Amino acid sequence: QCLLSGSWRSDTSCRMVVSTLDKNNRFSGFYLPGPAAGDSELLTSPLEGSQQDTGLVPQPTFSFTVNWRLRETARTTVFLGQCYVDTNGEETLHALWLLREAADRPAEDWKATR
Repeated sequence: QCLLSGSWRSDTSCRMVVSTLDKNNRFSGFYLPGPAAGDSELLTSPLEGSQQDTGLVPQPTFSFTVNWRLRETARTTVFLGQCYVDTNGEETLHALWLLREAADRPAEDWKATR
């Protein structure tokens, strides 16, 4: 059974710490960028999300949002993925993400999402 609660590390050494899921399968926590982020302005940032009920599916989907704490700019990242359990009981998260930076005007909107 996949449980998101706890500490997770990405391939790029970013770390996500997730609280216990509440009765509505929602969670909060924080995200710490790894050295690969290469941005010294990135600070530990809060995250909030939800997970499918593991009583309904053994390998649930999940989503969470990170509102980055930065000194100079506003950024939000959304992660969407699924938790997998292999035959040895090892849990792995697979996720896609979108990063949105604040744009100063509509003409710059095209470059604000990666």
